Amino acid sequence: MTTSPLANPTATREMLEAFGLATKHRLGQNFLIDNHVIERIMALAELTGSERVLEVGPGIGTLTLALVQEATRVTSIEMDTELEPVLSAHAMDHSNFRFIMGDALAVPPAAIAEALDGEPELLVANLPYNVAATIILQFFQTMPSLRRAVVMVQKEVADRIAAVPGTKAYGAYTVKLSLYGEVTGRFEVPPRCFMPAPHVDSAVVRIDRVDASDAEDEGAASADAAAVARVVDAAFAQRRKTIRNSMSSNGFDKDALAAAFEACGISPTARAEALTTEDFIALAASLTSAPGGE
Repeated sequence: MTTSPLANPTATREMLEAFGLATKHRLGQNFLIDNHVIERIMALAELTGSERVLEVGPGIGTLTLALVQEATRVTSIEMDTELEPVLSAHAMDHSNFRFIMGDALAVPPAAIAEALDGEPELLVANLPYNVAATIILQFFQTMPSLRRAVVMVQKEVADRIAAVPGTKAYGAYTVKLSLYGEVTGRFEVPPRCFMPAPHVDSAVVRIDRVDASDAEDEGAASADAAAVARVVDAAFAQRRKTIRNSMSSNGFDKDALAAAFEACGISPTARAEALTTEDFIALAASLTSAPGGE
């Protein structure tokens, strides 16, 4: 099993001291110190040695040093400029590693592809928790080559990612992400696996990209992701209301909604959390194809 030389308290402490660093809670820095977690992340990633891997929030490189052992190329994006010397040292030691300093949400996909010598295939990362959900969705939306993500996030975010209809965690984010990927693995990571120990529980989730062409209903599949997202946002905007009332209060014509609900077999008195992703896709397709539709 692939491990990291930094995934223990002593090595992490020595690395921080060597570079005169301290953890920064404002950047969500909690360093992983458990090699068993590294092993499980790498097992979920299923690297074969030929992949181009993107990492966000490498910190001192704990997970990075495991990734470079199994990937053909690893590029990490780090916002904290004080960590640049550490990452530079890793780059000198590993010819298949490069890094980009900056905000992961602002780095152009072209710059990532240039650093990786090609389009990214996997996202494997212990993500900054404050922006983890946004990063996952944006990367799947803007990087079609990304076929899998294995990411550590706050447990509540993992719950949202993996939620099913009818549950409290199920919401607009769940549906929008499900347009691009499905959860195929998950495990929990307790606070004791980090230094310093965070005040929240964590989880690692694996998300594999889904092929929109696999949709059973070709008519439903014709609705593009942007149209589905508009429907989803309107439906969940007032989630205590019926889907008819929430959507009509958020820009959709009542008559068009009535026709679309009937065509899709959706009860207008249902609430958004009762609808599946397929329901939302079908509803968006019906609204888009209706006279005067988007």
